[in-house]
Amino acid sequence: MNVCWFNIWRGETILRIDTVLLGIIYLIVQLFANRIISSSTVGRFKWLSFSGGVAVSYVFVYVMPSLHKEQENFAKSGLTMDSELYVLGLIGLLTYYGVHKAAERASRKHEKGEGTFFWIQISFFAVYNMLISYIIFASDIEGVEAVFYGVAVGMHFMAVSHDMWREDSVKYQKLGRYLLALGIIIGWTIGVFAPMPPFALGVVFAFISGAMIMNVLKKELPSEENAHFRTFLGGAIGYTLLTLALKWFFEW
Repeated sequence: MNVCWFNIWRGETILRIDTVLLGIIYLIVQLFANRIISSSTVGRFKWLSFSGGVAVSYVFVYVMPSLHKEQENFAKSGLTMDSELYVLGLIGLLTYYGVHKAAERASRKHEKGEGTFFWIQISFFAVYNMLISYIIFASDIEGVEAVFYGVAVGMHFMAVSHDMWREDSVKYQKLGRYLLALGIIIGWTIGVFAPMPPFALGVVFAFISGAMIMNVLKKELPSEENAHFRTFLGGAIGYTLLTLALKWFFEW
């Protein structure tokens, strides 16, 4: 696979153009998600339904199989259990589910949004963005494959950003979106310049996979009043078929 490259950092680090483009796209999505959605001729409900369909497909055709492969690698290392990473994934899911429920309770106590808890939730999702970005940029996925899977992650970032905006649009626009973008920058920087060893990378991937599964199912499956089922179904089936075709054709 041909990939464009250029060298930086005294020739010791190689930064790929696809990595730079994905980083820029993620920042644009994070900073201007709501403007992109509101200005789209598709409509907010259809846009979010399609994004949700792609995200659900991404979880089942990429995240879960990748987590299984990582667990197999852990088993080869001689660990006593055969489910270490699945447990870490469960911890990630429970952590962000707990944050979600705490946000719901906080919003019921305040007439306008979640009060100060909004910043706690933003902090958790800044870390969430950081870990996802780190996994994307520290992995050995390159070129077309990196861009293809990266687009699904970008749409997920857009849906999460829109959800944060709905909870407190003023705080989100004023500072929240910049904190989420900062998480992406930190994850990008660590992933490119200081990647962890494979063992640690597997641990991070397991935790954030569980968190992503929770957020996709909780935040991106469109509610009955906001759903456009045909668009959601089209996004899920279309992305799944395209992923399977590309896996077969390129032997990903």
